[in-house]
Amino acid sequence: MIDKREILDAATGLGLTPHVVEKDYVLGWLLWGVANHEAIAGTWTFKGGTCLKKCFFETYRFSEDLDFTLADDTQLHRDFLRRVSADIADTVYDRTGIEVPAEAQRFDLHRNPRGQLACQARIAYRGPVSPRGSNMPRVKFDLTADELLVLQANRLRVFHPYSDEPSEGIVIGSYAYEEAFAEKTRALAERARPRDLYDVVNLFRNVDARPKSTVLVEVLRQKCRFKGIDLPLFRHLEASRPLLEASWEQMLAHQLPMLPPFETFWDELPAFFTWLASGHAPRPPAAYLGSEGEEIIRTRIVPLPTSVPIHAQPAMQAHLDVIRFAASNRLCVDLLYQGSTRRIEPYSLRRTRQDNILLHAHNRDKDAHRSYRLDRIQGARVTNESFIPRFAIELTPSGPVSAPATARKSARPSRLRSSRPRSRSRGPQHVYECSYCGKRFYRKTRTSRLKKHKDKTGYPCPGRSARYIKTRY
Repeated sequence: MIDKREILDAATGLGLTPHVVEKDYVLGWLLWGVANHEAIAGTWTFKGGTCLKKCFFETYRFSEDLDFTLADDTQLHRDFLRRVSADIADTVYDRTGIEVPAEAQRFDLHRNPRGQLACQARIAYRGPVSPRGSNMPRVKFDLTADELLVLQANRLRVFHPYSDEPSEGIVIGSYAYEEAFAEKTRALAERARPRDLYDVVNLFRNVDARPKSTVLVEVLRQKCRFKGIDLPLFRHLEASRPLLEASWEQMLAHQLPMLPPFETFWDELPAFFTWLASGHAPRPPAAYLGSEGEEIIRTRIVPLPTSVPIHAQPAMQAHLDVIRFAASNRLCVDLLYQGSTRRIEPYSLRRTRQDNILLHAHNRDKDAHRSYRLDRIQGARVTNESFIPRFAIELTPSGPVSAPATARKSARPSRLRSSRPRSRSRGPQHVYECSYCGKRFYRKTRTSRLKKHKDKTGYPCPGRSARYIKTRY
């Protein structure tokens, strides 16, 4: 288990309470426990807002629940779930020292609106900053077995940005990106909660990861038919606006370093539903041109120049996390730079030919573009002042996005698909080029994230992101 100081430092850098960061840390290890339990690893499929945070977008709202669709409804049995929970508790404790006391777990079996069995479990834990008494924090597990899985599930790596991340990583069966997007849209129409509005608009804004609207509509249509509801339209949600606005702060503020204004998310819904119906979306602004030879950096962990001292690197990463969050939420940043503060709109992080890393931004006070060297940034704080992008926002990693699979009629979840790429002889190939060394990669899926690789000369390349070039059919 990591020490208390790591949690406190992360909370300070992110502008969150230590208990929110601790829960995120514990969620990662509970997912590891699920992924390594032989009875459920192949039949529990991860979904929901925490899946978006843990498997697709590191720069996202923090979440509190773990939601799974089960392929085997016989596992919705209190004795079975207690045994599984005890097994996971033992393995997580042996690996990390996180306590998950068996006597403090609760399993509430109930019938959902369709009359099918479901379970809501509450798993108590003691982590690095949890109180020592009986009032332990809890993680809620939502388990259902009658959800419709339209697309094949994927095995995706879980983001666990803490020093004790397993060397082998944490890999879990998860909803495909298009399925997660459609599920959030369906949930927004059915229950109209602030977190669903936040998720849908964030997914729509991420142009790099945005699927074809026809694919999303087909998945959404099947999900709505299965739930017995109409395909959502904007006019269906207009009556929910007062309730959404009234509960915006109460339900979201603790999950975010800074809560964006409600209007900035609500006002994007008409464009989202227009895109859903027609495939037409507002044309995004062009990227800032920059200087010749600049390489865009989109990975969360930035390969820093060798001139940057090791002791200064964690602070730089913390500043970047703040800046990335602000960019994805269209919020201005107060940047402390060489002794004075500037209010900026953040847009892009790039490496120059001289191996400097620059943050390209618009200075609100000067009303002009400015670039700031990363090693000279002394602090960053998210503000509640929103902005309309003047340039493409290139600070948010696109996340691993799966290619659409064939839609199926069965209400049973499929077995998990291996993450190993299939033969290149069938289907389209997406061509990506490493933003650092220029090496090209040919993929069946749309993702700009790179694993460790060698450059064209055979030396290890520090680059971990790639630019999209084209798709070959």
